[in-house]
Formats: sequence, structure tokens, C-alpha cells
Amino acid sequence: MTSSEVTYASAGVDIEAGDEAVRRITSVVASTHRKGVLGGIGGFGGMFELDLERYSAPVLVAATDGVGTKLAVAKETGRLSTVGIDLVAMCVDDLVCCGAEPLFLLDYVAVAQLNPAELEQLVIGVAEGCRQAGVALLGGETAEHADTMAAGDFDLAGFAVGVVEKHHRLDASLVTSTDVLIGLPSPGLRSNGYTLARHVLLERAQLPLDGPAWEGATTTLADELLRPSVIYTKPVVEALRAHPGKIHAIAHITGGGIAGNLVRVLPADVDAVVDLSAIPRPQIFNEIARLGPVAEEEMARVFNLGLGMVLAVDLASAAHVIETLGRAGQEAVIVGTLKAGTKTVEVK
Repeated sequence: MTSSEVTYASAGVDIEAGDEAVRRITSVVASTHRKGVLGGIGGFGGMFELDLERYSAPVLVAATDGVGTKLAVAKETGRLSTVGIDLVAMCVDDLVCCGAEPLFLLDYVAVAQLNPAELEQLVIGVAEGCRQAGVALLGGETAEHADTMAAGDFDLAGFAVGVVEKHHRLDASLVTSTDVLIGLPSPGLRSNGYTLARHVLLERAQLPLDGPAWEGATTTLADELLRPSVIYTKPVVEALRAHPGKIHAIAHITGGGIAGNLVRVLPADVDAVVDLSAIPRPQIFNEIARLGPVAEEEMARVFNLGLGMVLAVDLASAAHVIETLGRAGQEAVIVGTLKAGTKTVEVK
């Protein structure tokens, strides 16, 4: 090659770095495989064999999501090995809201310039999330976008597929005004509201990421902002199997807060009343509200405020569902009630 010849690498895409990245993540991806996976990574598509003996009328459910601006904190701190857990949580916990058991996930990583070691850290997080959820990391894509992304920038997205028996699907039509609401606590922000959180804590208050999260805290602000999302999939799927027909709807509390997500699973003639005093509010939310200042109404519109998932459950079965979740390692408490109304949510 002469000095005047142009290569893909000189234009901004390094094929050898891509090959090195694949070598680094092959065993990580394989560690997530479960029954149904056919083949490994490297093909043109991932293959998964659906167990048709388990279902008389299987319905496939798909969800896609990203990590949002939580990635900005990961980039600034160089701590890349946990945001993949958040990616999995955002995807698979949406599937559970339909009553589905998540089966597999594919990821998509876009980078300005591929760094195999950094990609490996991202995929390590995705794989850990997949193991927690019991899903296979079936494949993915990594793309270098040197001309469209700033140096050092990257984005992370995912796509997950699950399956549910057709007559076991969950939706608002099953919810009644006599149901109760069971809440699954979240110890942190999960992966939502980070634009507001970063604006308040890092821009307005100018708190250092390596400093205490708040006065007297034993964790740094980075620790709190990068706290991985709890993945609720396994214990909720176990509860769905143990109590068929008793869990009527599930709301994943993500962007839009408690009211914005819970209203999505209410029928037109039912209201929800949520009592946040039933669960502890993580201190990070108090700090955002204080330092903003951010009004309580706005906090509730943006953040989960310590409540990561809500189940609408038959009143007579609520205690049994809570017990099943507890045996599966997931704390659960009654956080509200339903009543006849006009499809509104009150958070108090």
C-alpha cells in the first residue's frame, strides 16, 4: 500500500478492532445461553427454538429500549460494566408486564471509535443482566460512527423477545376496582430521569461524582447514579406461574413516573390510589428535590421514587403473591388500592 492509498481504518472504521472485540466477548455471550439457543454469535442472525410443547397458543412479545443519559455518567467515570444491566432491565421488565417470560435479547452498540476493551466491559454488563433475567444474549451489532458521533461517545440499545400463552396475557381488561396494588421497591433511579438528575446534581449543584452522594453517605455520587437497575423478571414470572389468573396487570415504572405508567394498565372505569409511605424513598431522590429545587409533583412525573414495578392483584390472593415473591428473593408490599372511577392515578 502506498502512502496515498486510503483504507477503511484511515476513514474511521477499524475492522481489526472489530475482530478483536468479537474475540473478547464470545465467551461472555456464551455464558448467557439457555435451552432453545441454536448456534453462537458470528452468524447473520441469532436462532432460538421455541418449546412448542409448553404452549398451546404461544404469543411472542417484543420490547426495545436503551439506557438513556445514564450513559453520560458511565462515560464520565469510565465505569462501563454495569449499564448493560440497566439495558436488560428496561427491556425484559417491559415484557413481564404483558405476562410474558423473556427468552432472549439482542444488543446494539454504536461508538465513535471502537475500543475492544471498552466494548467488552459494556457486554459484560449486558451478559450479567441476561443471567439475572434468565434470558439468552442471542446476538447483537456494533457499529462505528466516526463521522456522526463525538470522540469517545457511544450509545447502547437492546431488543428482547418473550413468550406468553395467549389466554394468560395481561392487560387492563382484567383489572377490577377491588384489586390491590403490590409494589416492588427500587433502591435507585433505575434508568430514567437522568437528564434532570444530572442537571440538578452535576450542573446546578456542581457536586463531584467521586464525592459523597450526600452528607454522611458511605457511597459516592457516582455509586448512586450508577446503581444498577433491579431486574424483576424472575420473581415476577415465578409469581405469575404460581398464581395463574390472580395477577391482573403489571406496570413497569420507567419514564413518566408512577402515575404515567400505572395509568397504562387501568380500564376506563377504575382509579388507582398509591401510598408512597408504604415503601422507603431512596435518599438520592430527596437530594435531587432539595438541590433543584424540584417540586414533588415534578419528582413524581419523572422518577420512580423508590417504586420500580406495580402489580394489580386480586385482593384475596395478594398475601400469597407477596409470599411467593419473597421466597423468590423479591421484597414486595401493598402500596395502594383500586376503586371505581375514571382512569386516574393519585400518588400520595
